[in-house]
Amino acid sequence: MTAARVIVRSMWRKASGKYALIVLGIWVIVSLVSLVWTPHALLDADGFHAWQAPTGAHPLGTDGVGADVLSWLMAGSRTNLIIAVLTVIVAGVFGLALVAAMVSRASALRSTSVVLVDALISIPTVLIALMLTVPFGASAAVIVAACGFAYGLNLARIVRPAAMLAARSRYVESAVWSGASGMRVFLTHIVPNAMPVLLVQLSMSAGTSILAESGLTYLGVGVGAGVPSWGHSLATSVKFISIYPMTVLWPGLVVTLTVIALHLFGDALRDAADPLTNPELREAA
Repeated sequence: MTAARVIVRSMWRKASGKYALIVLGIWVIVSLVSLVWTPHALLDADGFHAWQAPTGAHPLGTDGVGADVLSWLMAGSRTNLIIAVLTVIVAGVFGLALVAAMVSRASALRSTSVVLVDALISIPTVLIALMLTVPFGASAAVIVAACGFAYGLNLARIVRPAAMLAARSRYVESAVWSGASGMRVFLTHIVPNAMPVLLVQLSMSAGTSILAESGLTYLGVGVGAGVPSWGHSLATSVKFISIYPMTVLWPGLVVTLTVIALHLFGDALRDAADPLTNPELREAA
């Protein structure tokens, strides 16, 4: 049995892991389906049936222009999926680059990078997004850049202790004395030892990016106008929450369930992928 199958099976046995796998699986499937089909066209609006309650034709009701809420949520799922995946990639690459500098054997680079991370980590994600919006305009790329930068700093700050512990170990010293390059030592010895912490932080970055997309879109610096996203569905209906609460309930519920699933996914994956806590993984290896 391969290690991947053992990890998935171990995650499935836990209630939190099963919930995460089911919700994330549905998210991916709905995103793929929305590429070719939605119950109604996104531009199909009926002003005479705005803010309509759930019916057979519109299972989740309609929004302020009479557009189908379910169709916009389905189309928005792929936008949020792309944002979450790209944010994880950007935060992971940027964060690991900072970690490599923070555990470098060059004392000047190590101390400078630590001070730089401590200084930049205090900048709010919203401020970064606002600064990027001025030259580039509101778009999903701005969300990815702002979140990737901010979450990469957080990742570096949290992963650094585990990376430093690995960097001072005997086997790393042996690899250095045997002539291995600094990058090879970092990727083959230090990163694997910090992987449990890294997995949790990346899953939290994915979940937080969805919350950030909702907040930034509401402020007008998120996805562009007309681009379907869960934040867009929230922003267009939140002003009427006291009058038409159902239109806010559905996108809010989707965001909540997905963010919880992403956070639980990281915890379950950390336990399942760690040979110390998963005996089956040791046997498979």
